[in-house]
Amino acid sequence: MPPGKRPAGPPGKMPPGKSPAGPPGGDGASGLTRKDFTSDQDVRWCPGCGDYAVLATVQRLMPELGIPREKIVFISGIGCSSRFPYYMNTYGMHSIHGRAPTIVTGLKTSRPDLDIWMITGDGDSLSIGGNHIIHIMRRNVNLQIIMFNNQIYGLTKGQYSPTSEVGKITKSTPFGSIDHPFNPIALVLGAESSFAARTMDRDPKHMKDILRRAHDFKGTGFVEVYQNCNIFNDEAFFEYTEKATKSDRAIFFEHEQPLVYAGGTKGLRLEGFHLEAIDLENGDWGVEDCLKYDETSRELATILARVYWHEELPQPFGVFYREDRATYDDQVNAQVQGVIKKRGKGSLEELLAEGDTWVV
Repeated sequence: MPPGKRPAGPPGKMPPGKSPAGPPGGDGASGLTRKDFTSDQDVRWCPGCGDYAVLATVQRLMPELGIPREKIVFISGIGCSSRFPYYMNTYGMHSIHGRAPTIVTGLKTSRPDLDIWMITGDGDSLSIGGNHIIHIMRRNVNLQIIMFNNQIYGLTKGQYSPTSEVGKITKSTPFGSIDHPFNPIALVLGAESSFAARTMDRDPKHMKDILRRAHDFKGTGFVEVYQNCNIFNDEAFFEYTEKATKSDRAIFFEHEQPLVYAGGTKGLRLEGFHLEAIDLENGDWGVEDCLKYDETSRELATILARVYWHEELPQPFGVFYREDRATYDDQVNAQVQGVIKKRGKGSLEELLAEGDTWVV
């Protein structure tokens, strides 16, 4: 295969045309650069799509992680975002609509040495893939999930999606959608996610930091990305991403830091179980009155996640929750190897041979 082509072989082999160390002068511990993670495939997203920003950010992050390319796998479902594996010069698979969680679970369990990223969209993961996404969350498989949320079906030309707002007029809802939308962060928290975060396509620095944190976390690192579809749902997130409104309408929170925004002139305090905005310039309130966030508190994460398209409160971006707990792949392999005690006397060979059998 010519140098630079994406490999067709199984995981574990080095992609042709590159050495493990990469060229000198790399960006990270691996000695590789963004160019080493850029495939020879033409990127076939619409000009101006937010997907480009996510792709560029991931390609810039990869060399800094110090992971050999032959150990990295990108697996996607179906949708505009799911073309992602074609554009990464690593191993990967463009899989089945909504079923990427099952594939990545099997791959990580059988090959725990691999660094696996799952790419999905709001339609792919929250519609046909809704059942699968909740189960990978509760199992806590050690991998990263990037969910592109543009609140529309882009690949099939503009139907409403599970995250489209009420009243959304699309080709499939000409009178306006009457469905109540999913809140992705609240959904994965309800499914016992161990790491949930949100970022945006128009803030690559923040996106890179959040993706790195998801990667460094041992467990299922779920990251929702607000991603603009400039063809079928343009400006869906502009109040949070544009310079004129971003300061007042978006809050970027951090662990053990007070919830302040608008250049430090406003903050959020907890009144009972509700967040309320306070003015930090009029003398009645100070930074000390603002809620100091704790990303290890599921209760606070649930409250903050419910700040969703709120007219009086800013939209939150950052790590909502993280919880250190055993991963599915570690436990399966420990059970198979006898490291942890088996509760039953099961035998796979006996199970397959029991009862009526036929020879074909």
